[in-house]
Amino acid sequence: MARIQLYDTTLRDGSQGEGVNFSLQDKLLITQKLDEIGLDIIEGGYPLSNPKDAEYFQRVRDLPLKHAKISAFGMTRRKGVTADQDTGMLALRDARTPCCTVVGKTWDLHVFEVLRVDEAENLAMIRDSVAFLAAEGRHVIYDAEHFFDGFKANPEFALKTLRAAADSGAALLCLCDTNGGTMPEEVAAAVNAVRKELSTPLGIHCHNDCELAVANSLIAVDCGAIQVQGTINGIGERCGNVDLVSVAANLALKKHHEVLKPNGIVHLTELSRYVYEIANLQLRPGQPFVGSSAFAHKGGMHVHAVNRLARSYEHIPPETVGNERKVLVSELSGRSNIIAKTTKYRIAEDDQLMRNILERVQDLENIGYQFEAAEGSFDLLVRKEAGLYTPKFQRLHYRVGVVTEESQVPVTEATVKLRVGDDVEHVVAEGDGPINALDTAVRRALLRFYPSLEQMHLVDYKVRVINSAEGTAARVRVVIESRDEHDTWSTVGVSENVIEASWLALVDSVEYKLFKDEGLPD
Repeated sequence: MARIQLYDTTLRDGSQGEGVNFSLQDKLLITQKLDEIGLDIIEGGYPLSNPKDAEYFQRVRDLPLKHAKISAFGMTRRKGVTADQDTGMLALRDARTPCCTVVGKTWDLHVFEVLRVDEAENLAMIRDSVAFLAAEGRHVIYDAEHFFDGFKANPEFALKTLRAAADSGAALLCLCDTNGGTMPEEVAAAVNAVRKELSTPLGIHCHNDCELAVANSLIAVDCGAIQVQGTINGIGERCGNVDLVSVAANLALKKHHEVLKPNGIVHLTELSRYVYEIANLQLRPGQPFVGSSAFAHKGGMHVHAVNRLARSYEHIPPETVGNERKVLVSELSGRSNIIAKTTKYRIAEDDQLMRNILERVQDLENIGYQFEAAEGSFDLLVRKEAGLYTPKFQRLHYRVGVVTEESQVPVTEATVKLRVGDDVEHVVAEGDGPINALDTAVRRALLRFYPSLEQMHLVDYKVRVINSAEGTAARVRVVIESRDEHDTWSTVGVSENVIEASWLALVDSVEYKLFKDEGLPD
């Protein structure tokens, strides 16, 4: 099958999404990552819009890109101004990128009501802009804004705008579903109609307002489009753009097109999470192909089948896109889930132990525990039920106090008394809050006995009210995520007292770290 170009506009269109704000350094880092995986064209921004984008086009020239071409984005010349006198055109020229992407009006509604020019001037704006940049030696991509709405309203008018761009030297015409409201069959009909009229290569640029952006992009490729424009993780204005991660995976694994670099598909999960991290956005667990739950199995029947034949409940092997399978343990679990999660302990043949573990999980979940995202606590539960657990330390007591001084700034102090073997440690520590103070005190008390705790850090803390109808007496569930130089793990605690729930999760986290460092029992 043919190679399909992937054109990334994360740095421009994606940055228009709510809560997305890339620094100059962010943009340069993402550019390098996109190049490494094999994106074909990277749209860096609009050089006239702000100083950051203008500087990006200067700095990006120094990056040792091995595959991707950089494109500068801009609009057609203004009405009544020649292209060589238009500041936007000159900014595109001076960006010195190998590609330039020019967006023009395709929908007669926009031409007459928004731009307020006649048809002849709109066509002249398109022709002049494309011709000016083509004469400068640029690979010009013409983005036909609102193409599908324009084609539905006045197909003759819309086709004239495309022909104006093609006749003036556009290397590719990109059909844009700017409002994101077009159905797949409408995309197919429009792309086929354009291909009958014009021989210039076509691209597709879809927004996701009807959650059809991936479907619309794929059907456009089926109808002959050779380029898909989109963003990593689908970030963008309103409901976002098409997710290039899903597009790449579908084109390569389902449609058998060539995309990215060889073996680039296996790095999709890494790329997705890298962009989430740089953008400071929350990962979507259920994101197709690359989400943390994309290959998660919870029902006992599902896990039983997956253990025997993975493809019975998975459309692709997760490692194909750099992801991994996850077996969840909950009250819905069966014996297969427990077996899958306890393989390292070699206890699968002990039917009674399997039942005991499952019953314990169900009892604890009945009072608010949840082990799906608390593998550290589940591991300790298995050890306890299997008789493989000896506590690393004993809590004698703890106390947490908050004092507001004259400055009105609260000061939190935690006192912890622990026993390790025959030794008793009594430690006081301050923190930014009760949990931070407790965490500091526990480490301080245990570090002499367990130096490896120096490498352990808490990275996330979540509190969830379980039975909110009980008001202030409601139980809360606390999940703590921790990491060391090798791993990340989560633990859980439940109590009517948020500090006690936090203590339970914190103790599990410390003990899991210590057991993990010891390795598997003999």
